[in-house]
Amino acid sequence: MEIIGLGPRVSTDGRGVVFVLSLCGRHIECMVTLEALEQHFWVQPGAAEARVLKAFSDGCRRIVATAERKVRARPSDNILLTVDDFGPRK
Repeated sequence: MEIIGLGPRVSTDGRGVVFVLSLCGRHIECMVTLEALEQHFWVQPGAAEARVLKAFSDGCRRIVATAERKVRARPSDNILLTVDDFGPRK
């Protein structure tokens, strides 16, 4: 699985980071919530967009692996990754 397109971006509503993955010729739109990034990827509440995208980049392998597991368990064209997808809260 790999990120395709223009790369990750903060969603228009600011609730998370949107990215598109390619898996077996399918394009799957994914979003990891800002809450998940705050709880599991060291983003401070109210962080600037650049900091949010840096945290996504730093945690990209874990985020993509989690998205891949979720899409294989429940095939869909849209995947939402929340706090619960990354284990217990810190």
